[in-house]
Amino acid sequence: MKRNIKELVKKMTVEEKAGLCSGLDFWHTKPVERLGIPSVMVSDGPCGLRKQDVGGADHLGVNDSIKAVCFPSGCLTACSFDTELLKEEGEIIGDECLAEDVSVILGPAMNIKRSPLCGRNFEYFSEDPYLTAEIATAFVKGVQSKNVGTSIKHFAANSQEFRRMSCSSNADERVLREIYLPAFEKAVKEGKPDTVMCSYNRINGVFASENKWLLTDVLRKEWGFDGYVVSDWGAVNDRVAGLAAGLDLEMPASGGSTDKQIVQAVKSGKIKEAVLDKAVERILRIVYKYVDGKTPGNFDKKAHHEAVAKIARESMVLLKNEKNILPLSKKDADKILFVGAFAKKPRYEGGGSAHINTWKVTSALDATAAAGLKVKYVQGFDIKEKQDKALLAEAVSEAKKAKAVVVFAGLPDSYESEGYDRSNMKMPENQNALISELAKVNKNIVVVLHNGSPIEMPWINEVKGVLESYLAGESVGSAQVDLLFGNANPCGKLAESFPLKLEDNPSYLNFLGNGSDVDYAEGIYVGYRYYDKKKMDVLFPFGHGLSYTTFEYSKLKVSSKKFSDKDKVEVSVTVTNTGKRAGKEVVQLYVSEKTGTREARPDKELKGFAKVELAPKESKVVKLTLDKRSFAFYSTNAGDWYAPTGQYEISVGSSSRDIRLSATVNLTSTSKNPFRVNPNTVLEEVLENQITAEIMAPLINRYKAAMHSEQSRGKSSKESVSDKMLDAMLASMPLRALRSFLQVSENDIVMIIEKMNSALDKA
Repeated sequence: MKRNIKELVKKMTVEEKAGLCSGLDFWHTKPVERLGIPSVMVSDGPCGLRKQDVGGADHLGVNDSIKAVCFPSGCLTACSFDTELLKEEGEIIGDECLAEDVSVILGPAMNIKRSPLCGRNFEYFSEDPYLTAEIATAFVKGVQSKNVGTSIKHFAANSQEFRRMSCSSNADERVLREIYLPAFEKAVKEGKPDTVMCSYNRINGVFASENKWLLTDVLRKEWGFDGYVVSDWGAVNDRVAGLAAGLDLEMPASGGSTDKQIVQAVKSGKIKEAVLDKAVERILRIVYKYVDGKTPGNFDKKAHHEAVAKIARESMVLLKNEKNILPLSKKDADKILFVGAFAKKPRYEGGGSAHINTWKVTSALDATAAAGLKVKYVQGFDIKEKQDKALLAEAVSEAKKAKAVVVFAGLPDSYESEGYDRSNMKMPENQNALISELAKVNKNIVVVLHNGSPIEMPWINEVKGVLESYLAGESVGSAQVDLLFGNANPCGKLAESFPLKLEDNPSYLNFLGNGSDVDYAEGIYVGYRYYDKKKMDVLFPFGHGLSYTTFEYSKLKVSSKKFSDKDKVEVSVTVTNTGKRAGKEVVQLYVSEKTGTREARPDKELKGFAKVELAPKESKVVKLTLDKRSFAFYSTNAGDWYAPTGQYEISVGSSSRDIRLSATVNLTSTSKNPFRVNPNTVLEEVLENQITAEIMAPLINRYKAAMHSEQSRGKSSKESVSDKMLDAMLASMPLRALRSFLQVSENDIVMIIEKMNSALDKA
């Protein structure tokens, strides 16, 4: 059914239009019964449906929602490095939304993990914008293939919970463009989400909900977004300013107060009615897209429970496997000891708006019982962190008799949630003590972790194995047991770095700010970009993950060793399974700039990846494509992406610290040079550019000749004024200083600058 939305809007009163720009209640848009405009429901996600009745609605997971399937959190699914898997997950959740008549699911959450302490990191995918972009876009495509909308969030620079509703995230445009916006950009351009949710925080002093540069200039004009922008729940500061900036829908209901503000602003001429009309058109287009295209959907909880197990198996990361302690032998299952409260009652999801009222949970003990594996179990520690000597003594006693001990440990629910940030990276001390005590009496210790973000591991050298489960959804135990006993081969890779200690993190000194402002002083150096640039040791690097087999890389080929920034370059590498069992490897491609530019650039950046499945001794050629953005940085001078002419290194490997092969290529830039000259441009910058250096050469030579003439007349000695000193002084001299040192007139300096900029424009 084709609808004429513009004609429908013309029939509406200003009051009706304004009313459509805020919610009916916590989860529904307003209807306009006079015109037959329906109300539709949105619901929290994206780790499953948190659909609530109107009477018990809340945004923090306090009240119960319907029984639903809990999928793994973003912290785990990103570790799959598998876009097809995320698309499949999105399709399943889209089907569930249809079955429950939910028009938009609020997610995925795509903010960058700036610090391990952010309380909501478990929802977010990665510290890396490229990986986040690929994974999030796949999920969006999956959901929206079912004619259900997504609401990609939280746009933008929402990297902490502390005073998130008022604090200003302060970062320059390059940092925003390179780190905090790319995932949203790709999701908008390729995933075509129905809605974008603006964040609570201010960005460089301006609330995201009324930030015209963000919501209109970038999101709509640059990226072509044509859905509606919805506020995070309660994020609106000034409703009229928000509408003018591009905020269409305020959620939840405002009690009619902000609707009246819009009406008054339109009638007084403060804001044009056409601006309101446009917002209403966007909202109605998405409402009717769902209503007119709705199909029955499917909410097969049993089948989806199995899908959760598959996603978790593909995503969990084997961090350590000394002397091949894993996989465990099924024949020796009765000699294996499971220790830890999480083996019986696992932590599998985060708190707050992502919390799912799970219909069924499979623990590791449930899974071993279902598989007929009769492992021994003791609790080992008190989940409330109490030092329980009896539980510890029992665990130590049983560990002495066991062939291997698997400790199910991690962070309790109270440690990380929406609404507050962590204060440290430590696990509860009673769990750390338990692991160390068990290691004293049994050399075969494996730790299975349940956590939403990195932790410190003081016992890492005392154990042989570590399996990172993160928050794996309701089928967590099935996936854990399949991996521990070798029914499946681990193939996840870390989507974030694990530093040795909190103080190593680049945002450590300014993570939370002063309560009003937080400066992103680390700039583009987030996560591995910082650790690699500093050549710092880490506990586990970005992209790390072990397998029960081994992989060899060979025959790295680049389609062209010399190309322009308009060309696409194909990189291929052969990967061979050199082990004895089937497995999957994630091939990671990194690009390093070697042009000598003075712009800050990371040591390397992820610009491609592929997950490949290989039988024993099988080889496959993996192909990845690079384009201009793969080599570029965002130039604030040019207001665009710029890849300098020169040399670059392309590397492929199994992690950011396990590079197997590399090749050198040369790129020629066809973009307009971003370098611009002004009175404070120093001569060194001018001389580094061939175009401007030629224009300045006569003046420079004149200055040097004058200085050497002074020396030859004895007015300065070479001992006190060396050539090196003169060169250094010259290099740091701004162009405005020419009037003092060479008596160049103000007008002549202006003319020289104009001449250089004109030559740069023509180049």
